[in-house]
Amino acid sequence: MYETTNMRNIGNSGQNDLGLSISDEQIAQMEANIYNIDFKEAAEEEKLTRHDVMAHVHVFGKLCPLAAPIIHLGATSCYVGDNTDLIILRDGFQLLLPKLATCIDRLATFADQYKDLPTLGFTHLQPAQLTTVGKRACLWIQDLLMDERALQRAKDDLRFRGVKDTTGTQASFLQLLNGDGEKVKKLDRLVTEMAGFSRSFTICGQTYTRKVDVECISALSSLGATVHKICSDIRLLANMKELEEPFEKTQIGSSAMPYKRNPMRSERCCSIARHLMTLCNNTLQTAATQWMERTLDDSANRRITLAEAFLSADSVLLTLQNVCEGIVVYPKVIERHIQQELPFMSTVNIIMAMVKAGGNRQDCHEEIRVLSQEAAAQVKQKGLDNDLVERIKKSSYFAPILPQLDDLLNPSTFVGRAPQQVTEFLEEEVFPVLEKYKGKMVKAAVLEI
Repeated sequence: MYETTNMRNIGNSGQNDLGLSISDEQIAQMEANIYNIDFKEAAEEEKLTRHDVMAHVHVFGKLCPLAAPIIHLGATSCYVGDNTDLIILRDGFQLLLPKLATCIDRLATFADQYKDLPTLGFTHLQPAQLTTVGKRACLWIQDLLMDERALQRAKDDLRFRGVKDTTGTQASFLQLLNGDGEKVKKLDRLVTEMAGFSRSFTICGQTYTRKVDVECISALSSLGATVHKICSDIRLLANMKELEEPFEKTQIGSSAMPYKRNPMRSERCCSIARHLMTLCNNTLQTAATQWMERTLDDSANRRITLAEAFLSADSVLLTLQNVCEGIVVYPKVIERHIQQELPFMSTVNIIMAMVKAGGNRQDCHEEIRVLSQEAAAQVKQKGLDNDLVERIKKSSYFAPILPQLDDLLNPSTFVGRAPQQVTEFLEEEVFPVLEKYKGKMVKAAVLEI
């Protein structure tokens, strides 16, 4: 509400600069009462007027009797409300961006720490080629970088509604300034600059186009999708016991099962992110139903949607930061999972080694095929460990390559350029973005509950 009251003061100050009969005393009285807003009285006034802006105009007029005659001069409710919303949208992005950058920073540290640690990659949620723990974290970071760019772009694209009247024609201000169109344009420019914007809309109806809300909330909803994906991955990996989110010593995972360590932080992120993702559709509906120069069925909707989008984004970023600052990795569990799958993945390398040692590729393929099916039966039908390597070692056919078998099964030789990709990605794409937020990072995130 401070922004709303100050919006009126900015407008009156600009009118004063252009020669309207507004005294310095009137402006000083308004400025002195910016924080003296009686919200209870304003609520009572709104019950009578059924108009939020006029309720505050009346209450503010009582606080500023000298200025009362010129408060809201030439303006419409959307001069106050829409311009205020644009200020809040801009400031909201300015609050969120450093928090987003902090999450990127924490994950970058994690990715660098575990860039060399092999782990099973998954496609279709089925074991695929190996990757590294750090490389997987870079997939998360890459999406967050796209969100940083989208939020920054949405903020930078914001324009002020400026000094426009009921249908955006500036007719009332043209009348106030005696038909001087240049003065009207100057007033628009002055007020826009005083509010901290570099430009205003040349064309608008009574409201700024609701496509602005679509662009802003789309960026936030997309951030919600990113956080949901990251935290879903963490929940799946926690199920496999390969890593865990932070878990306090006194934390209770389940009221019924004392042994459980439920990933409640990641679940909370997914829950709120899912709500955040739905809000974009609301802004699309609002933009689609703005009849002519405007209709009022957007007002109550936007008060909920815009606020909830920014609050939801703030909540998931705070929680995600806390998760990223305390992820626990269990290398031995990861290694065990690799050993269960790696023998099958290594068969191509074994065939190549046998051919180099003078073997026949087709014969080797058949030997491997038979042994692989026998090992698979042990795993699937009896629930035993994958014993393909032991079967290969016992086969006289593979005797020529047994001395190099351990090297052929070294997990680090199956991750390709993943470690180098992590380093290159951090240096070329992540650190340059984080440099913009140097000194603005958020301190360690502590969740009270």
